[in-house]
Amino acid sequence: MSRWLKARPLALPLTLLLTLALAALSLFAAGCGSNAPAQIRFVHAIQDEGILNVDVNGTPEFTEISFLGVGPNQPGYTSVPSGSDTIEGFLASNNSAAFTYSAGWSSGTAYTVVATGFSQTGVNGSNVVLLSIPDDIPTPQAGYVEFRLIHASPSGPPLVDVYIDLNPSSGPELPVTIKSLAYTQASSYVQFAFNPNNATNPPGYTVYVTPSGSMTPVYIAEQINPGAAGEARTLVLTDVKNGTQPPPSGMSSTFLELSDLN
Repeated sequence: MSRWLKARPLALPLTLLLTLALAALSLFAAGCGSNAPAQIRFVHAIQDEGILNVDVNGTPEFTEISFLGVGPNQPGYTSVPSGSDTIEGFLASNNSAAFTYSAGWSSGTAYTVVATGFSQTGVNGSNVVLLSIPDDIPTPQAGYVEFRLIHASPSGPPLVDVYIDLNPSSGPELPVTIKSLAYTQASSYVQFAFNPNNATNPPGYTVYVTPSGSMTPVYIAEQINPGAAGEARTLVLTDVKNGTQPPPSGMSSTFLELSDLN
């Protein structure tokens, strides 16, 4: 055979070889990362439902969660498979089904999962709703704290305004901190200078919730005190247990406070 017909090794430029190697490494890393679990914490906010057990993909993850209970203990999370998952709630009293939802949870991401709505058809035909809120928790800058709100009160106004005022406070003060927060939605985190205890002023802040576009009536006026700079909190708007469903009478006058970062 002629030497010109002999197969010869293909000589690739060094830069191309490096590029191909890096691409292969990236694909390998992405493939490995896609198998990493997600992290969730579960909040029971279905006002007319009993104590719940919660499974993810048929595996028991949370047991005997009462109304406004949180699992696991704060500020913890539970690892669950990432990707497409099925989350099911069962009444602890008789194991009857309370809800079934499909959720998509990203690898390495933390979520606050809130079950809300009504076990029976309620306001505007609402039934159980499962909120899956990504927890992109910030690290407050030195001397500051951060807050966000989740609107999970089906009996409350469909849109609310939120005012967070430093104490002492005698009522909501403009500007609005979080404007037109809709039912089933979460706000972004907002940052405030830490307000410590001293001899004349109460520590912390007063959070007011009003119907959107109005400063009255005030549905919630609650003082919160993170306790130290550098903390982050999620405040969840909920109904009261077995409350009257027409808005806003079934909405709780207090928050469910979640510890995000101590």
